[in-house]
Amino acid sequence: MDLYDNTGNLVQPLTDGDSHNISSSKFPSLLGSNGCDFLLSSTAQAAQVKVSDLEGKVIGLYFSANWYPPCRNFNNLLVGVYEQLKSNGCNFEVVFVSSDEDLGAFNGYRESMPWLSIPYSDLETKKALNRQFDVEGIPCLIILQPDGSTLHDGVELIYKHGVEAFPFTKEKLEELQREERMKHESQTLTNLLTNPARDYLLDPTLTNKVPVDSLIGKTVGLYFSAQWCVPCAKFTPKLISIYQKIKQNMEEKGGNEDFEIVFLSYDRDQSGFVSYYGAMPWLALPFGESTIRNLAKYFDVQGIPCLIIIGPDGKTVTKQGRNLINLYQENAYPFTDAKLELLQKEMEEEAKRLPRTDYHAGHRHELTLVSEGNGGGPFICCDCDEQGSGWAYQCLGCGYEVHPRCMRAVDPEKTGLVEDR
Repeated sequence: MDLYDNTGNLVQPLTDGDSHNISSSKFPSLLGSNGCDFLLSSTAQAAQVKVSDLEGKVIGLYFSANWYPPCRNFNNLLVGVYEQLKSNGCNFEVVFVSSDEDLGAFNGYRESMPWLSIPYSDLETKKALNRQFDVEGIPCLIILQPDGSTLHDGVELIYKHGVEAFPFTKEKLEELQREERMKHESQTLTNLLTNPARDYLLDPTLTNKVPVDSLIGKTVGLYFSAQWCVPCAKFTPKLISIYQKIKQNMEEKGGNEDFEIVFLSYDRDQSGFVSYYGAMPWLALPFGESTIRNLAKYFDVQGIPCLIIIGPDGKTVTKQGRNLINLYQENAYPFTDAKLELLQKEMEEEAKRLPRTDYHAGHRHELTLVSEGNGGGPFICCDCDEQGSGWAYQCLGCGYEVHPRCMRAVDPEKTGLVEDR
């Protein structure tokens, strides 16, 4: 399919799945319409900036909106990266492409931005840019290089690498990938959880210091969470229960295996951390340490709660610990591929003994047993509100889904749960 800018000029088509080339001479026609050849500045000294002034710079087209929380969260991060790059003298500029609902929201959101913006009234340019770069979700950061090449995953790069991603070239990203591979290959529990000033963790009393080295040889879960986070408040009690069951099972079996969790707080202040951690039976990093931010970046944590599993050898087993706990509870331990394969086989065998259709106490329509191979897939259980995968009971009419374990079978005639005809 041919691609055009908002003046009708043909632009080079996509060259691969992540980027395509646009002649730098096309920037003015991309970022301005016939009636608007300027951008709004964040400074009072220069209210307007000519689009042509951006030629020769690395540009980040920032598609965002004030009404969407993930945009506001990313905006705070991008502001820090932008200001650091500018203070370092980097030839970089960001241009805000608004999806706000009205001018007031646009102006209010723009007050937090130190960069340029396409005028709210320039609807023609905003629509053209969304079409040009096939923007399907926000926040979205498209990187335009002076040589005309583009990169579509700017948000991911900022989250993962921050200022280190600049100048966002193919060569720079390959260098970062090599460095990341080397870090993961040399990863140990000690270099993950210690720093030059600290070689210990805190226990729930907040007074005892537990050496990090005492965890070597154990399976360890790194739990990113916060008291203010509603999903965290729901998941933490479940994780505490599962943790205690895993520890109990180990005591009953004997042997040298052990499991531990380390809390990495996303709380907003020390009091929130102390209050939240007070209910947890495991270890924690001290509140506010830069190690927490570094680990979140290292493991690409983009949402909480998040449970990263580290194996006895100090290497990452899985980043999907939360999902595995939801799916298999204490049986998920030790979270290895071999254990998950065994659990999936057991689930397949169990499904063979389940009724193909049934009625659930929480829904009036008949539910059908489905799997990923026949209409199922990842879902959120409508009964327990936790993630599911594999087998599910699904309403083929309205999409209602529950885990097989959450099914509370009822007689529809006796309970009045008769399907609409």
